[in-house]
Amino acid sequence: MINKHNLRINALAAAVLGISIGATAHAAPQLQVKEPAKAAPAGVQGSSRILVKYREGSAAARDRSAKLAAVQSAVSRAGLGAGKARAAAIRAEHVRTLGVGADLIRLDARLSRSDLDKVVAEIAADPAVQYAEADVKLQRADLPTRLEQPQLVPNDQYYQTYQWHLHNATGGINAPAAWDVAQGEGLVVAVLDTGILPGHPDFAGNLLEGYDFISDADTSRRPTDDRVPGALDYGDWVENDNECYAGSRAEESSWHGTHVAGTVAEATNNGIGMAGVAFKAKVLPVRVLGKCGGYLSDIADAVTWASGGTVGGVPANTNPAEVINMSLGGGGACGAVYQDAINGAVSRGTTVVVAAGNDAGNVANYRPAGCNNVVSVGATRITGGIAYYSNYGAGVDLSGPGGGGSVDGNPGGYVWQAGYNGATTPTSGAYSYMGMGGTSMASPHVAGVAALVQGALAAAGRDPLSPAELEALLKQTARPFPVAPPASTPIGTGIVDARAALDKALEEPCDPQVEQCGPTAVPLTNKVVVSVSGAAGSEALYSFEASAGQVLSIMTYGGTGDVSLYVSLGEEPTATDHDAKSTRPGNSETVRFTAPVAGTYYIKLVGASAYSGVSLVARQ
Repeated sequence: MINKHNLRINALAAAVLGISIGATAHAAPQLQVKEPAKAAPAGVQGSSRILVKYREGSAAARDRSAKLAAVQSAVSRAGLGAGKARAAAIRAEHVRTLGVGADLIRLDARLSRSDLDKVVAEIAADPAVQYAEADVKLQRADLPTRLEQPQLVPNDQYYQTYQWHLHNATGGINAPAAWDVAQGEGLVVAVLDTGILPGHPDFAGNLLEGYDFISDADTSRRPTDDRVPGALDYGDWVENDNECYAGSRAEESSWHGTHVAGTVAEATNNGIGMAGVAFKAKVLPVRVLGKCGGYLSDIADAVTWASGGTVGGVPANTNPAEVINMSLGGGGACGAVYQDAINGAVSRGTTVVVAAGNDAGNVANYRPAGCNNVVSVGATRITGGIAYYSNYGAGVDLSGPGGGGSVDGNPGGYVWQAGYNGATTPTSGAYSYMGMGGTSMASPHVAGVAALVQGALAAAGRDPLSPAELEALLKQTARPFPVAPPASTPIGTGIVDARAALDKALEEPCDPQVEQCGPTAVPLTNKVVVSVSGAAGSEALYSFEASAGQVLSIMTYGGTGDVSLYVSLGEEPTATDHDAKSTRPGNSETVRFTAPVAGTYYIKLVGASAYSGVSLVARQ
């Protein structure tokens, strides 16, 4: 699929479908193969839109005229490639204030990426400015063993043949065993994507109304720039090559949001179509992607609104989501606007799950997957091995089924869910089922499992997990990769395991009066790198099950800030009571046991100062 990285977001899917419900409902689904959507090159992401947040107390923070004057002055100082005459002719207008407090400023001329960077740098240099960044487009992120006998085997007609990603013992997520425990009832999962086809018969009763956050008529294909209730997918087809950015290709509509929503909560055991992970949860569709992708500013507002925050000009969300899925992304570091929106959602108790991206690159260079406080999801094949397109790195938390494409054939190379076979508008075809591939497809498997966990806890009368606790649980209970990814391309702690996550979440707390209770820690898997972050003074506890005799090494490296490492056998270490430590300045810490005994080694990370993006690994 095309990457619409210039001012909008990329959904990560790619391969399309073929069967229509009705007279042909029992025919085998057909597959039209497309490559996974990749991010548009950063150098082509020009724009006429800039996001600026002014410091509290500054004159510009209170006065719209002062904001525009500051931007106008920055344009004049920037030394644009077309010269002073063009710069003098450019005018700025205030579009709106985002939910995170940043202002969206639009220039009346589109700038090249190099000129845009110059203007943003001039704005950011103003002492009154907290941050400034380009409002670029992001795109879809698609391509196009512990098993128990489950009691529930859905009767959906294509489940057994096509949906390996739910039930396959090697590459699936162990969903059938999980459905015996929980089905997501009472939970809301927001799907920020291309919108939804609400008439699809395999969503009966599972959809909330949602909202369309696209504020540009050319992108949305609606008559005006106004945001509107509902999240109908009007189609994201592109008529011509090079229309979205230099090198982009024409494409048919993807119906990506419907497919992603299907993975989260497609109606299940209803005798038709296919099944979803948390099929008794409610999907809150939020439309942020249209033609050529979606603007960062619209996506940030959608994250705020979906999680229960306030966005000017939009009615309050009466169904705040416990989980947000974002199967979209683009090139570039996270940026302050995205991070502000995500931090706000997390502070309201919402877990944000995002696709890692399809460029076979380090996730640190992509957004929002490279942001802090998200659950970043890589993609695996039916074999359990890494998908060739999946982004990787210490920032990937865990993985889910994304499909391996033609190398694994049909249906095993793709993730199958609800779709549509029309090439353009939602009236150009018929409802159907599609095979797609990409980290776009992996992410909603994790979002669905997160909903199963939170719903099960609520049903048991227990408090929900915080986003940080839920992320730790998903990583801790992930199934080890059946095919280990190369050490140079890590994609998290393993493949999400729905039943294991539920079992761990529902464990009865340890009672020290009747049993020996060890400290609560996130287990590490041998040689699997995890990404860690923390504030100054924070503590995080991990564990590793060591065997006797072979050298055990525990290391941290990379990232920013300063972390200290303490290790003890069989008990929680402290700064004053430990078996070994490494407290050098920075993040390069190593503890080595040349003759370890068999048992549990506890590893405590302490923030000597705030640290972020640090890699932690135990090797034996």
